[in-house]
Amino acid sequence: MQYTKRLRLPAAIMLASCLVSGGEFAALKTGRRLHVSRCEDRGLRLRLFTPGGCQIDLPASSVVRFEPDNMPAEPEPAGAKEIPGRKPLPLNTLIERLAAAAELPAELIHAMIAEESAHRADAVSSKGAVGLMQLMPRTAAMLAVDPHDPMENIRGGIDYLKRLMERYKGRSDQIVRALAAYNAGPSRVDQYDGIPPYAETRAYVRRVIDRFNAAHQ
Repeated sequence: MQYTKRLRLPAAIMLASCLVSGGEFAALKTGRRLHVSRCEDRGLRLRLFTPGGCQIDLPASSVVRFEPDNMPAEPEPAGAKEIPGRKPLPLNTLIERLAAAAELPAELIHAMIAEESAHRADAVSSKGAVGLMQLMPRTAAMLAVDPHDPMENIRGGIDYLKRLMERYKGRSDQIVRALAAYNAGPSRVDQYDGIPPYAETRAYVRRVIDRFNAAHQ
C-alpha cells in the first residue's frame, strides 16, 4: 500500500544481514525490541517470526538492527487483558502485530493513540468515545468489538482506519482524509471533499502527522 508523500516516509534501509539465530531481538526505530527467531528479507519489507510461531511484516526502514538475546524481556504494561493460563501481550507488541496485519505503519497507530487517549485504556471523552483509540459506542458496535477491552479497542480502531484508507484509496491525500474521517466522520470529509473546516479536526490531523514524522527522524 502506498501512503501519501505528505508524510515524507523515509526510503527503506537495506540491512547488512537478516539472519537470526536462536533468540534475538529486532530493535525498531520506535525504541521497541521484538523477540524474533527468524527473519526473511523481502526487499522493502521484512518478515519476522517470533518464538511463539507468529509472523510480523514490517517496513525494512523500521528495523534499526538485530541484537543478541542478552537482556531481560520488556515488562508488560497495565491495560493488557488478562487471559487465564496465558500471559497478556504488551500493548506495544499488540499494536505492532495488528498494524502489520492491516498493512498500516505501527508508528501511525502509536501517533493516533497518543493523540486520542494519551495511551490510557480507561479514557472516556465528553462525547462518549472510549478507550485507547477512542471508539464511539456505535462505531464499536459496527466493528463488533468491546471498546472497554484494550485489545479489542485497538483491533477495532485499526480496522476502522483500514476501512477509511480503502474508502479514499487513490487519493493523493488518502491518509489525511482517513485521519480527518476518523476524527470528524467520513460524511463530513465527503461533504467538504477533504478536511472539514473544523479547528479540532485540522489540529488533530496535523498533530498525528507531526507525531508520525517525529518517529522517523
